[in-house]
Amino acid sequence: MTTAIGSTTSSVASAASTATTATDLGLDSDAFLQLFIAQLQYQDPLNPQDATEMMSQLAQLTQVEQAYKTTTALSELLTAQNNNLAMSAVSFIGGTVTAPGTQTYFDGTNAASLQYTMPVATSTATLTISDVNGKAVRIVDLGAQSSGTATYAWDGTDGQGTLLEAGKYNFAVSGTDASGTKQTATTYTVGIADGVKFDNGTAYVTIGPISVLYSDITSVSVS
Repeated sequence: MTTAIGSTTSSVASAASTATTATDLGLDSDAFLQLFIAQLQYQDPLNPQDATEMMSQLAQLTQVEQAYKTTTALSELLTAQNNNLAMSAVSFIGGTVTAPGTQTYFDGTNAASLQYTMPVATSTATLTISDVNGKAVRIVDLGAQSSGTATYAWDGTDGQGTLLEAGKYNFAVSGTDASGTKQTATTYTVGIADGVKFDNGTAYVTIGPISVLYSDITSVSVS
């Protein structure tokens, strides 16, 4: 009987010392003390618990309590940070946000802003717009391009002038510089933020069906 209690207490204490929270164990400091006292009550009087082992178990109890308090404090801090993050992200709604990306949203009526940055000047450049399946729906000859950032307003039509359905599209811009070297532009997702969502604690700002990572947003403008 005494051996079983001592063994159980030792194993529980060991597990508790390595756990991150008391709730994971289903064992808080009060329960630990009750178990420890029960061990003392039922120990063999002729073979009492070793003092060194008892001190070790009490030290493990302290570790459990400290770990629990630390985890609780961190949880409260993260909650506060998420609340602040949510408030900040919500303030973006209605504004035009910009973030690195290859996606754009055509709402069926208004032209979509396709923003890109050419690393160097090019003698020729081509804009390719594709649907979600990767099929090119519009190819535009942009002509010569200067280095820097430029924007193309896409009216949502394909190569034949047919208005496409509202939805998410991808785009890419590439060109050839004076030496004949191919250059690829950095593209940006630009649009009016209409919502905020959290996925596993990560904040996203939505532009229609597009989810933009909050931390990736480089600018917000309100007209």
